[in-house]
Amino acid sequence: MNRDNDGRRSSRGLTLLGGLVAGAVGTVAAMAALGPRLLMVEDESPYGFAETTDRFESAVESTDWKILHVHDLQGKMENHGYVADRTTVYEICSSEHASNILTRDDERVVSSMMPCRVSVYETSDGRVYISRMNAGLVATVFGGVVRRTMDDAYTESEAIVDATVDPFDDPRP
Repeated sequence: MNRDNDGRRSSRGLTLLGGLVAGAVGTVAAMAALGPRLLMVEDESPYGFAETTDRFESAVESTDWKILHVHDLQGKMENHGYVADRTTVYEICSSEHASNILTRDDERVVSSMMPCRVSVYETSDGRVYISRMNAGLVATVFGGVVRRTMDDAYTESEAIVDATVDPFDDPRP
């Protein structure tokens, strides 16, 4: 600790340390409270479930992206004796973006987040939502090729979602 002119220990060091601890605790508390909201993105659809899934599929097909697989989670749950509201999870992929990751050994570690997933689900009160991971935020922890690829993929997949929920933009032919 520093000593002032009278030889007493200065409280500046303790104040600084206390401020750092308080800041760290505050940051952890904020991340715990806001983390789930930051990591996931959700939009309410103005359409019913069937029309939303139809519009989403058309929006994907109007781009260079592809639907690799469709998971009917409600149906899967019913097959196991459980009741769930309608939930369809789409695995979508851009070959261009996937190749940026899959052709490089050092970047392939993020392949566990591939392909991109988008969920269309209906709540118990009949509202329909589209949710997905906030890849734009997740990209910020990476650098180089991974960051650029995730940023580009996020921008393009958000355009697909926007076309799905925008009443003035009908992606269907």
